[in-house]
Parts: sequence; structure tokens; C-alpha cells
Amino acid sequence: MDERNFASRREILKYGSAAALSAPFVGRAWAATTEINMLAWYGHGEPDIVGAFEEANNVKFVPKYYAGGDNMLALVAQSPPGTYDVILSDAEFVQQLNAAGYIEPLNADEYPFDDMLHEDFQMFPGHWDGETLFSVMVRFGHLGVSYNTTAISAEEASSYSCFWKPEVKGKVGHFDWHLPSLGMMSLYNGNGAGLWNLDNAAWEKVQETTLSLRPQVGGYFDFGGTFNNLKNGEMLAMCGIGDWITGILEKDGAPVASVIPKEGGIQWTESYCIGKGSAKADIVKAFIQYMLSPEGQVKSAQMAAYPANVITKGGRDALNAADPMEAERTNQTPDNPMNPITLIREGRIHYRDIPQQQTLEDWNDFWSEYKNA
Repeated sequence: MDERNFASRREILKYGSAAALSAPFVGRAWAATTEINMLAWYGHGEPDIVGAFEEANNVKFVPKYYAGGDNMLALVAQSPPGTYDVILSDAEFVQQLNAAGYIEPLNADEYPFDDMLHEDFQMFPGHWDGETLFSVMVRFGHLGVSYNTTAISAEEASSYSCFWKPEVKGKVGHFDWHLPSLGMMSLYNGNGAGLWNLDNAAWEKVQETTLSLRPQVGGYFDFGGTFNNLKNGEMLAMCGIGDWITGILEKDGAPVASVIPKEGGIQWTESYCIGKGSAKADIVKAFIQYMLSPEGQVKSAQMAAYPANVITKGGRDALNAADPMEAERTNQTPDNPMNPITLIREGRIHYRDIPQQQTLEDWNDFWSEYKNA
């Protein structure tokens, strides 16, 4: 890592905040607005995130939203090259995008890797093919036990076992995507860092554990359903999510929280790629640089759709200055023992991945069986 000639902090501030919002795109109101086709999770193409960049650069984002990496891959596969200019991918799916030839290589020197809060973020798994960069991490969050604080105590929430609490029978929900929930069941079984690398016996045990939870489950929900059922108290615990949903409700005063239990948590990681064949690679590059600038990192952390953690030192400093309450709420203050970076260093967080000894289809097929059990 030390041998790489990554851009300096000064260069990143120049590229990320100034260049992204200046010539040649600023001051061209006479020119037709350039449309940028985005494929992303909901929220990334909304005005609170892209509005300032759009206004400064005479562009307009046209987002298509998905939920779950499997859906993202299917949408890209069904579209001709050049359809999507910028693709927001869950980090664990970047390798598949690259292997299929769906994304363009990037110049690592143009992004602030020397400003990353954790060394893993510089060479994040799957983002590189040898010496070639294909995707840049922009935000992350942690998944654990999400619960209603009136029904489950903080002590009970310190273990995934709280999902089996008799008092919440029929009130446990799932975010309807197999990777987060089955990953949590794998952690509960004690698989730790090997939670994605399961031999046949361990995979069968994960299935048994998951099926044992079925009597507790009141439903499987998309983003909106997860949000609303936690908000109105129809669900008292939710498997497969974290602060990215409960944080919105918590800020509005709902009695909900998310914690990393003793068995460990899972990190979701979102990264930007430039779509293969895009004719707008230059402005997309400027947009990625902008999102990695301190200003962009604060916008990302405060995203109205769902909050996240910043990934750069400059972003953390800017968040603590601009929104100290949110920095405190999410433990993103430098000396907080529950700081997200500290949790990673302590080994309590495991990066989300795809199955190593099974296929995604194997996990998805079991997930369908489980839902219909």
C-alpha cells in the first residue's frame, strides 16, 4: 500500500470539492443539461445528495433504484452497455460486475485513499483486480440487532438470541434479502470470521437455526415495509438491518435502536463504479470525487433516505463540525470506544460477502423455502 502513489490530501481537496464543482461544468447554463443515468439504492439520486452537484455542473441525475445486490446484477445484465453511467454497488458484488465486464477501470491516483479512516478501505476486498482499481468505497454501516426498546432490553439485545424471545413471537421481521439475515444466523452459530465460508455441515446448521426462528417471524419486508413496521410497532425486532433504518426512526423519537451483539456484526459497504461504455465518465469521476470530499461525506452521513458512516478523516472532521449531534449519535467521534472504526479493529465487525462454498442461488433458494415454511 505504501508503494502506491495515491493523491495527496491537498490534491483530493482540489479534485473532490473544487474541481467537482467548477470548470468546465460550472457557468454553462446556456448548455443543455447533461443527464446522468444512475443505478443505486434508494436515496442516492435525491436532491439532498446530488442537488448541489447538479446545480453547479449543469447535470441531472436520472436514478433507477434497486434493493439487494442480486437485483442490481440482474438489472445491469439486462441492459445494453452504456445504459448506466454510475452504478452504486454493494462492495461484495463489485467482483461480479468486473468479471462480467460491466464496469470501467479507474485511476487510483484520482481518489483520496491516503485520507481513509481504515487501511482496509484503501484496498477494499474485490475493488481491485491486481493493480487495477474498479470501484471506490464511499460509505458504510453496520448490521446487528435492531429492536424496539420497550420490548427488548439493551442487555437482551446484546445477543441475536433476543429474536427468539417468547414475548416477541410473531413480531420479528426480516429485511427481505438473504445475505444479511443468513449472515446473522451464521454469526449466532459461532462461525465468526468464517461466516460466509461454510462447509456442508455448517451450512445445514445455519438452515436449521434459521428455520427455528420461523415461528417468531411476522413478515418479510422491503425498505418501506421494514421502516413502517418498526415505526408503528407492528414489528418489535428486525433481523437483517441496522442503524441505516433505525437511525431515521430514532432521530424522529421512535423507541428503536440497533446494536452490535456479542456474536459480532456485519458491515455493509457501498461503492461507486463507472458503467461500461458510459459516455460521461469524466463527470461521473468528478461526482465520485465530490462524494469523497468533506462536503460530500457529510451529505452522505446525513442522507435523508438512510444514514451511513463517513470513510475519510476529512469527512469525520467535517461531520463533527457540521453536525455534532449526528456524529455523537452514530459514535463517529474520534475517541468514542464504540466508534465504527474501533469495532472493525477489534474484530467485532465482519465485511459482508457472498457465499464461498455455496452459490448465491443456493442461499436464495433456501431463503424462498424459509419464507414459505
